[in-house]
Amino acid sequence: MRELLRFQPLYQERVWGGRALESALGRTLPPGEPIGESWEIVDRPEAQSIVEGGAFNGQSLASLLARHRADVMGPAWLAGKPFPILVKWLDCRERLSLQVHPPAAVAAELGGEPKTENWYIAETTPDAELIVGLKRGVTRAQFEQAIADHTVEQCVHRFRVAAGDSILVPSGQVHAIDAGNLILEIQQNSDTTYRVYDWGRVGLDGLARQLHVPESLRSIDWTAFEPAPLRAAPTSGVIADCAEFRIRRVVLGAGERVHLRGGEQPRLLSVVSGAVRAAPEGTGTRSPFGQKLRRGCNVLVPYAGAFTFSAEVMTILLLTEDFVG
Repeated sequence: MRELLRFQPLYQERVWGGRALESALGRTLPPGEPIGESWEIVDRPEAQSIVEGGAFNGQSLASLLARHRADVMGPAWLAGKPFPILVKWLDCRERLSLQVHPPAAVAAELGGEPKTENWYIAETTPDAELIVGLKRGVTRAQFEQAIADHTVEQCVHRFRVAAGDSILVPSGQVHAIDAGNLILEIQQNSDTTYRVYDWGRVGLDGLARQLHVPESLRSIDWTAFEPAPLRAAPTSGVIADCAEFRIRRVVLGAGERVHLRGGEQPRLLSVVSGAVRAAPEGTGTRSPFGQKLRRGCNVLVPYAGAFTFSAEVMTILLLTEDFVG
């Protein structure tokens, strides 16, 4: 398989969304709607990525895995197993709800799925912040009382962020994304979110959005205090390493290249700044098989494929690896 797999984005209307995916990433969005999420790579019953371009154009990710699972995922990949990672762009024009994803120990009991996720901050407004974890020493009893008193902001850990920062948010860690952030979220394949507090907001229908307080209180890790983000750096290195995936930041100067060998593992490549030209190994980056990947692109590099990526300008890539157990 000598093709990178690109997919059609699936845009999601959200009350807290905006139109930044147009201005920042050059996307064409559905007219008029506040778009909060672009699901870039997803394999779920309710949402399927569709291949865009190439020999597999129009095929769903699920059908691609069914027909070519060894080429895409490697010889050990089990038939019928869904793709394990979900990649999203988030345009947080307004603050998201305070929420939590259930850890594996309680997810099945609550009828949900665990979700560990990593946020890479692509753009921010000058005063943009994140909320991740509890303030040191906050107890469950104090937190429950704060929900009732509408003083929950006094219990959570808030910090400023800048473009290039990132943070790993494990299942069970209470969190919210503040207004003014454009984020690439790389996460477990899950869509279980429990809202514990929504700042008094109403949804697009004018009604208060559903809260999941009992489920949230059951899911929150009451020992997760004041995690620190990984700050932006001009060098390559690992920015997230957990049981579910590993993410490397790759910084390339103009003309520099990165080579991904085939037969090792599938990978996800995300262009978070700059642009690269990609081509299968041995064809040259300016061959007829080459293609340009601009900022915002997310592609699946199949197990069987070997590719060279050459930076056209100063470029930052994220490589997501080690998601095949």
